[in-house]
Amino acid sequence: MTRKTLNQFKGKVRDAYLELVMAFPLVSVRSENQLGEAQKVIDQVLAKGKLNDGQEMYLDALSDLVASYEDEHHQITPASDADMLRHLMAARGVSQTELSREAGIAKSTVSEVLNEKKTFTRKIVRKLANYFSVDVSVLSANL
Repeated sequence: MTRKTLNQFKGKVRDAYLELVMAFPLVSVRSENQLGEAQKVIDQVLAKGKLNDGQEMYLDALSDLVASYEDEHHQITPASDADMLRHLMAARGVSQTELSREAGIAKSTVSEVLNEKKTFTRKIVRKLANYFSVDVSVLSANL
């Protein structure tokens, strides 16, 4: 721990943190059963509403342990280019024609991506990221 963290980890903050550790120790999640129990504890802590610093520290640590297990055992594949484009279009409420005209992408290209006949290129990603105001990394997972 850094000196700043140690200075914050006193009194009520430490007590709140240790109370949670005693109820559900911070150890690596190694099974689906442990994952379920950890998720229940996270839900219980979040249900308390406004958390103090000790509760926040505990929640951060437990969330990291859960994320580590999920990263290894429950990998999520990126959405297809077509699915991502459909989602962005629906969220913004635009048609293929509107997207084509306003983003400067040929309507045939939009149609081909939506029908999974074409994938994103770097040029399309840049135009879509600009149009939808999202980071290019949101659209470039499959490049």
